[in-house]
Amino acid sequence: MLKGSDLLAKVKELGDVSKSELVRGCGYVSAKKDGTERLNFTAFYEALLEAKGVSLGDGGGQGRGKGGRKLSYVATVQGNGNLLVGKAYTAMLDLAPGDEFEIKLGRKQIRLIPAGSSDEEE
Repeated sequence: MLKGSDLLAKVKELGDVSKSELVRGCGYVSAKKDGTERLNFTAFYEALLEAKGVSLGDGGGQGRGKGGRKLSYVATVQGNGNLLVGKAYTAMLDLAPGDEFEIKLGRKQIRLIPAGSSDEEE
């Protein structure tokens, strides 16, 4: 069973396959008593979340609510080419649906400037 960066690399390598093939390809398979295979989806998804930096805690049921994962300040281009800035970041800036930004492209960088403001403000 792959874990950490090896798991993330294998998931990326397998690409657009079925969930069953993804779980199987990453080694999350065990044998039932009758000899047939059992795909361990839960273990796979827990390992995938952990590899992406999401801590599920010790399972004690305490510490629910706020907390969760820490912001990484890293965004990844999705398979369809979109670059997503998550809700946690927009909430930190008190952004609301419909807020507009001017996109400034620099050398290997993208700057989002709130529409109507100067790009000197930060």
